[in-house]
Amino acid sequence: MSVSVDYRAEARADQATQAEQRRLDAAAAERRRQDRQRADDERAARLDGQRAADKARRRAERAVRRERMLTPQNVYRVGTLALVVASGLASLPAQVLHFVDISAMLLPLPLSLEGAAWVMAAGVAFADSRHLAAWVRWLLRLFVMAAASFAASVNYGYGTGLSNLSPAERSTAGIGLAAVTLLGPLLFEVRQWVCTLAAAGDDTPEARSARRHQRLRRRHHRAVARTADRLVSAAPLGTLPSEDAWARAWAIETGADCPGMTPRLHRRAVQSAAALEAALTPTPKTTGKRQKKTETSAERSTHDLQESADPAAPAVGSAPVVVALPVPRPVGFLKPSPSLKPPAASKSVRPVTVAAQSARPARRATGRLPQSARPARRPARTPAELLTEARQATAGWPDEHLTADRIRRAVHTSSERARTLRDTLHAERTTPAVKP
Repeated sequence: MSVSVDYRAEARADQATQAEQRRLDAAAAERRRQDRQRADDERAARLDGQRAADKARRRAERAVRRERMLTPQNVYRVGTLALVVASGLASLPAQVLHFVDISAMLLPLPLSLEGAAWVMAAGVAFADSRHLAAWVRWLLRLFVMAAASFAASVNYGYGTGLSNLSPAERSTAGIGLAAVTLLGPLLFEVRQWVCTLAAAGDDTPEARSARRHQRLRRRHHRAVARTADRLVSAAPLGTLPSEDAWARAWAIETGADCPGMTPRLHRRAVQSAAALEAALTPTPKTTGKRQKKTETSAERSTHDLQESADPAAPAVGSAPVVVALPVPRPVGFLKPSPSLKPPAASKSVRPVTVAAQSARPARRATGRLPQSARPARRPARTPAELLTEARQATAGWPDEHLTADRIRRAVHTSSERARTLRDTLHAERTTPAVKP
């Protein structure tokens, strides 16, 4: 009895387990179905998004392409080409009919005329693109105008020779055919001219500045430019850069290593430096009276320095001084007669009034001062003496006061030597002393 009960319990447990397993399998299958459905929905949404993005991209590309095609530049280029083609189509049949009426063997002649005109016009465009010489382009333009003019004369004759039209209509037809024949090459030439100007205007500011600088440099320094061109042409192709050739030519023509400097500019620089040094050099202060006396003495010539005035002489305008002068005694070659007596007045002294001479004013120098009259110059100092004086003068100076200008004023030397002394003193202060 207990065995049957256990069997039934196990059977019910197995059934419950199987039911639970079926429920779990069904739930798992439902989840898989939902996952597949979700993945399909996501894939469909992604595809829809991609299709919408591709459609928008294509629409944007078409808009950009349409905008690019409708720019004034493209409209002008395409429109000009369309007018040129229309002009050729309008002028060619009249030429063909004209020459065919004369002879069927002349059929290639109108094609040759139109072809020559358009080939020469294309040659003008090619010469512009390759920046050929101007005479080449004008020669090609001359050929274009010659061919177009001959074709226009043929068309004008054909239009005026139509018999089924009135005289006014024949004249209008002839003028129209001639005008349309010349219109095509003229429009093409204007188009090429405008495109060339536009291409020249598309350059960057740097390129325009470089060309302007090159033109100015060659115009201002023609001799250097000719020498540089000769150096470049003499060297193998591509081995000598233009800037190196210019530097060499500058050194050859002016003798200066720095481009832009010339002997005249070097002289001006030296004069300016000397004037600055003289302006910055302090001068001793003297009174106006002593300075005037020194200048007067320096300006006198040798004759004035030797002929100085007597300090005891009276001033100009003073009272006359009476000086006793002896009466001159007559002297003859004949002996005096005994009967003649010397005059009594000969023993006396006649007073003569003589005006005292005044001191002459000092004259300005009329010649070069002698070496003896010039002020003594300070002997030139050696670099060692200058360094010793600079050490003594700057012994108590701090490092921030150790400048070239202060050293120059302290030892009275040039700016270049002052800079050398400054560097030497800085090096001595920064370098530690070596102990023996």
